[in-house]
Amino acid sequence: MPETHAQIRRWHLYPTAEDLVAHAAAAIGRIAAEAIARRGDFHFVLAGGSTPIAIYARLRDLDCDWSAWHIYIGDERCVGPEHPERNSRMAEEAWLRHVPIPAGQIHPIRGELGPARAAADYAALLASVPRFDLVTLGLGEDGHTASLFPDHPWGVEADAPATLAVTDSPKPPPERVSLSARALSQAPQVFFYVAGAAKRDAVARWRRGEGIPAGAIRPANGVDIWVDEAAWG
Repeated sequence: MPETHAQIRRWHLYPTAEDLVAHAAAAIGRIAAEAIARRGDFHFVLAGGSTPIAIYARLRDLDCDWSAWHIYIGDERCVGPEHPERNSRMAEEAWLRHVPIPAGQIHPIRGELGPARAAADYAALLASVPRFDLVTLGLGEDGHTASLFPDHPWGVEADAPATLAVTDSPKPPPERVSLSARALSQAPQVFFYVAGAAKRDAVARWRRGEGIPAGAIRPANGVDIWVDEAAWG
């Protein structure tokens, strides 16, 4: 990976995953309200995974202007729209179908098109997006985030494309689309959500500064990592 500025990390430790979920949902609501008050809209990149899905379910209860929200997906599996492991479908079931965000402001990655075409399609969409206000990400047991895996391209270069077509993911399914590390770093606020003892080794490696994919997300303002005690160890 080319040498860039160091990742600034702020760790937020919570006793349980339930505490993490409650505080994270409140923080998302606050950031959304601030963005809408300042500019009239809020552009939000979603992570997949069990912990983010629990957070999204909490967002149903927000008292906010849903018409100002714009939703994007950080990565997607190349499966059909109704596949149970599709990130956009999980977010839809947990949250999006329960709130009145205009359909045209929810932007799934069309993984059913295959990785190359879906990546190109989403890159074209993102070219018209003025900014992200908040990017949310998870952390895999191997240190991956979105669909950026160890020993694979992460797209950290200044001229890296906004999206990457993944054809040989070490986790099934092998074909995926991911926003690149460069694109994920283009937000004033980036949150990682990490819960459970299975993530403890990845968290320890990250804290030691090892070169895991999550460390390639380097926004100018740094990243906030929300972690429960089980993952912190």
